[in-house]
Amino acid sequence: MNINTYNRTMTYGVLFLGTIVLGGCESLAVHDTASLLAPTFSRSEVFGFVAGLGTTFAAVPDLIGMLKRRSSKGINPTMAGIIGVFQIVWVYYGLLIASRPVIAWNMLGVVINLLTVWAYLRFARGEADHASDLPGGSTACPAAPSPRAR
Repeated sequence: MNINTYNRTMTYGVLFLGTIVLGGCESLAVHDTASLLAPTFSRSEVFGFVAGLGTTFAAVPDLIGMLKRRSSKGINPTMAGIIGVFQIVWVYYGLLIASRPVIAWNMLGVVINLLTVWAYLRFARGEADHASDLPGGSTACPAAPSPRAR
């Protein structure tokens, strides 16, 4: 089993298990949706927004670096996929406790992590296609001649 199949299997497995867990929680319905839209903020919500800013944007430098390099090297899509799945659970938890910071930052985190997985898959596919175009299917560059051979 190659690494892409393994990563995809792990991501789908975590998503499937998360769906099963949430499917059995009928008593955990969101009861107070009106308070989510209230215009007043408490001090704890302000701190929640500040804390969420740091943790949500921690993954952005990897995403930006990958987009600038146009390469999937150094990125672990399994981690981004698993974090994205559990951030969906955090969004649900935020709805249950009516916490705007938890909902907002984790929704944004889901988008960032899904973009990371998408970019990884896009660049990894291009790198695999490029590697198969090389003679022998190798990604290695031919060795430069030694200075003594000249």
